[in-house]
Amino acid sequence: MATETLAVPSRLTFPRIAVALQTGTIFFQAVTAGMLLSTSQGAVLHDIGSRVMYGASMLYVLATILAWRPGGASPRPILYATGFLVLASVQVALGIAHVPSLHVPLGVLMFGLSMLALGQALSGRVK
Repeated sequence: MATETLAVPSRLTFPRIAVALQTGTIFFQAVTAGMLLSTSQGAVLHDIGSRVMYGASMLYVLATILAWRPGGASPRPILYATGFLVLASVQVALGIAHVPSLHVPLGVLMFGLSMLALGQALSGRVK
């Protein structure tokens, strides 16, 4: 019986840092969304956080592109990061339009997908 082993890279790379930042900013958005219900600063923090989250999504796309060409990595993470940037664009538009019935579930989906991407990046499974 053959067993498959995966090498777990332990060094920090730009794509790993970028996806971790993206995941952290989405979690911050969830926290500040809850703060919207209880404090007056919640709206300001959520607005600032949305800009940081969008920037982190763009940084993740850039990181995957830079890792792909010179490092010889797979182009598949570029598609994931670009798809995530599209979701972030829709999320920002829904937030500006004040459509919480779609904005909130999409935020939950984005957090789950970002956690999945972070787990794959840290485990070295993305090829």
